[in-house]
Parts: sequence; structure tokens; C-alpha cells
Amino acid sequence: MKVFYKGITVAILFALILTVCSTSNVFADTNGNNEDSINEKFGLPIVVYGEALSAAQKDEVRRLLNVTDINKVKEITVSGEDLVTYIKGDRHSNMYSSAKITRKDSGEGLIINQVTPENITEVTDEMYANALLTAGIQDAVVDVASPVKVSGHSALVGIYKAYDAGEGAGLNKERTEVANEELNLATDLAKKEGLDQDKVSELLTEIKKEIANQNPATKEELAAIIDEKLKTLEIKLSAEDRQLLIDLFEKMRDLNINFDNVKSQLENLTQDIQQRIEEAVGDKNFLQKVADFFKELIDSIKSIFS
Repeated sequence: MKVFYKGITVAILFALILTVCSTSNVFADTNGNNEDSINEKFGLPIVVYGEALSAAQKDEVRRLLNVTDINKVKEITVSGEDLVTYIKGDRHSNMYSSAKITRKDSGEGLIINQVTPENITEVTDEMYANALLTAGIQDAVVDVASPVKVSGHSALVGIYKAYDAGEGAGLNKERTEVANEELNLATDLAKKEGLDQDKVSELLTEIKKEIANQNPATKEELAAIIDEKLKTLEIKLSAEDRQLLIDLFEKMRDLNINFDNVKSQLENLTQDIQQRIEEAVGDKNFLQKVADFFKELIDSIKSIFS
């Protein structure tokens, strides 16, 4: 009877987790994608399609991004030439990942929704958010989708193009170049042994938050912040990678990028990253309860034969 009761408890806990996950998905789907009303202050949402999409794939992306009426969005295409312009990529690259940008009022924050996370293999929500905040893009809902597996860089270029085409705010080219360097470094570090995408995103976000707190005046003070965050997050980098990180944030400091302006968004970003890490690792207390249950079950079976 004791074992049966615990079995029910475990089953209930699993059911609760599934309920919470389902609820989270519902909330995620409501963060934008609403075409019932046209925002006369910011204009139509902008949908940027990768140039390599076939007609059928483009229709699929429209469905994924909830574009039910093309008259209620502005549609543009991102090409290999745009890739060269914004992130110095290869103009012959095939562009598939696409994005929908819906501008919001000041203070509403930057929300990234990966509609097809299984098809965006390198760039996480937090990497998009960090790069866009560095580039000067905030207060918007950005939905990203791709019908095939891709790195996700086309969508980033599309977002830059949408803002740089006079829709919303023009972008500072130096800032977008630094944002691109940040994304490249983030994706490179995430491929290193012992690191993952969430841990790298957490590192970049925590460094920015501390820069906002301390406003370092020298490269030495900046390096001290980076070293402290590496130690706190228990991340070990080679001397070369550490220097790349210092050089990146030194460029941000030289451009006078004020992260204090987006401090609340960085705080929200930290919470999202920590939640992703916890979901990946699991609830330690819950896992311990499951382990204890099976230990008691095994002990009970052993006692039968002893």
C-alpha cells in the first residue's frame, strides 16, 4: 500500500509538470501574433522571409508566424546581399529562417518567441535578445521560424533589415557590427567542451548587468568584471577566449553602450536563462524524491527474499 501511494504521488507530480508546460506554451503563443487590431502608432508588423524559401515553404512560414492576412503585415525578403551588409556573411548562403517583428511601447521589453526551436540549431532566444539589445533594438515582440533546420542567422539579418529600412528606428552600424561579433562569439563558445548555449547566454547577460552596475572606466576594470563572472558561474575559458571576451566588451564600452537603459530587460533575460537551465537539469528535489522512491522499492523487494 505504501508503494502504491508513492506511485500515485509521482504520477501526480508528472501530471502537474505537464500541465505547467502546456500552460507555458499557451502564454508564449499570446506574446504577439495578434492581428485583430492595427497599431497606428508603430505601423504594421514586419515579416521578413528568407530568400531561399520556396512558395510552399513561404506559405508554411506565414502559417507558423500566424500571418492570416497579408494586408495586415508588411512583407520583405532578406537575401545573401543583406547577409554581407549586416553580418559580413557569404552572399551565396541559403536564407531560410524568417522573423516577424511587432513593435511595442517603451518599457514593454524585448520578447523572443522561437516558433520552431527544433529548426533553429545555433541561436537561442537569449542569444537573439543579447545581440538585439546590443544593436539597440528593444521593446518589441520578435517571432522566429524556419521550415528546415538552420543556424538562425538569416532571421537576425532580417530583423536588422526591418529596423534599418526606416521601419521603427534606424540602427547604428557600429553597434550592429559589435552585436554580430557578440553573436559569433556566443555561438563559438557554446560549441566548446563543457559549455552550452544557456551557460554562454547567462555569462554575457551577467557581464552586461555588472557593467550597468559598475560603469567601468578602464579596460582593467572591465577585465575584472569578466573574471569575476567567469569565477561565479564556474566557467573556464582559454586565455585566447577570455581575451576575445574582453575585447568584445571593450568595443561596447568604447561605443558608450549604456546597458543601464535595458537593465530590467537584462534581469528578465537572466530569469529566462535560469529557468531554461533548471528545466534542462530538472528539479533536484523532485529527482531526489524519485530516487528515494526507487531505493525504498528496491529495499522492499530485497526484504521479501531475505
